[in-house]
Amino acid sequence: MAFSSILRWLKSKSHHDKEYENMKRYLIVGLGNIGPDYVGTRHNAGFMTVDVLAQRAGAAWISCRYGDMAMVKVKNCELMLLKPSTFMNLSGVAVRYWMNHEKLPLENLLVVVDDLALPFGTIRLKQRGSDGGHNGLKNIASELGNTNYARLRIGVGNEFTRGHQIDFVLGTFTPDEKKKLPAILDKAADCVQAYCLSGPAFAMNHFN
Repeated sequence: MAFSSILRWLKSKSHHDKEYENMKRYLIVGLGNIGPDYVGTRHNAGFMTVDVLAQRAGAAWISCRYGDMAMVKVKNCELMLLKPSTFMNLSGVAVRYWMNHEKLPLENLLVVVDDLALPFGTIRLKQRGSDGGHNGLKNIASELGNTNYARLRIGVGNEFTRGHQIDFVLGTFTPDEKKKLPAILDKAADCVQAYCLSGPAFAMNHFN
């Protein structure tokens, strides 16, 4: 489905579907880099998480403006899953465009991102905060004009020597980590759903 087609779908749902009008709508942005060279890398933990959410619902990814999008319905919530095609350092361009296009408030945005400061496999949900040196979060804050948006951080470890941080985040997980990764991504996906269905306080209490 082309970009124009998904816009027509969104417009149709917005104006004619009464059930849709009563649903809570969220933009769930998984951060990462597009292209085969980046598949499975630590920096793409956000992409991997929204992939799990799409797979659970049997939702197809559609090429849209500034990224790929999949629509997922979970009970009374619609999750607009987005994988920006702008590359990590310009993630905010895609986020700002879709937030404005769908007229969503900041509390309906959740960004899923890799984090070097957390041990591998740890997840942390926060309602706001600094970018922590992450270029994707830094650009989102710049484009939105503030840092008052929720982010789910996925720990990817920090086993790298000085000066090799970029090589580490753009590298793949170890064989042992790959075995554990599906369970971690499932937990992260569960946290996203809990955030949307039950609110940030519930999600933080149960998953942090």
